[in-house]
Amino acid sequence: MELRHLRYFQAVAEERHFGRAADRLHMAQPPLSQQIRRLEEELGVTLLRRSTRKVELTAAGDAYLGRVRGILAAVDEAGEEAHRIDAGLEGRLVVGCVGSATYSLLPALARALREELPGVDFAFRGEMLVPDLADALRSGVIDLALLRPPLDDAALSLRLLRRERLIVALPEGHRLASRERVRLADLEQEELVVHAGRGRSVMYDAVVQLCRGAGFEPRVRHEVAETSTLVTFVAAGLGVALVPEPVAALGVAGATYRPLVGRHARVDLAAATRADDDAAALARTLEVLEAQVAAGAR
Repeated sequence: MELRHLRYFQAVAEERHFGRAADRLHMAQPPLSQQIRRLEEELGVTLLRRSTRKVELTAAGDAYLGRVRGILAAVDEAGEEAHRIDAGLEGRLVVGCVGSATYSLLPALARALREELPGVDFAFRGEMLVPDLADALRSGVIDLALLRPPLDDAALSLRLLRRERLIVALPEGHRLASRERVRLADLEQEELVVHAGRGRSVMYDAVVQLCRGAGFEPRVRHEVAETSTLVTFVAAGLGVALVPEPVAALGVAGATYRPLVGRHARVDLAAATRADDDAAALARTLEVLEAQVAAGAR
């Protein structure tokens, strides 16, 4: 038995006429009749009562028709689903983000993805550190990471999204809050709140390198894993922080922000994927992501 036999039977059963069914199937009537006979012989039941004037379904044939319709509909739906997945219009995709991207990019990106790819089931994980994002990518827990390079791993692919200026987060009323701009040297005596160190955060390494480049060793008072916690600590007066400019969108009461003097005080934001992931839904997601970044730049 093949699917074509089921389609032949469905056409005859619905037309109640071999000639009309043959026309519908774009085939001659004799081979159609022969195939229906073979189907009945294989099943061992009579599906159709034939006369010179009409064709009628037996009780077994009527029951069989209901099942055949369900089978053929499922086969057609499976084919359509496969085409949608192949075109990147359906599937499931998990996006992970570093802290600043969670607040500055993720909200607009999530809205755009719902509009552009409504058939794709998206899930999001925010406030992740770069090593955790890389591990999640490799293990397949997430499919796309918005993170900060460098990321030295041949199994992962990176594409730069944008360069972000660093700014200074200060408690309201801080002595530096009255200035229009802050120099790195102004932070030499300040206690800093930074992202987790010991290789767990790219931002930690960036802050340390900037301070050392300005001629002093940073005085780290608190290390935190989440950007929201970092800004909350600053607002509480527990220290100051160097953060990417989009963090200012977080809007924590008690914290204020000032530009940092220096052209080199910047960090990159990149999209990371598994190098061998060629899923069409991922490719479409990256297109939407890059369009959102470009719109934000404009």
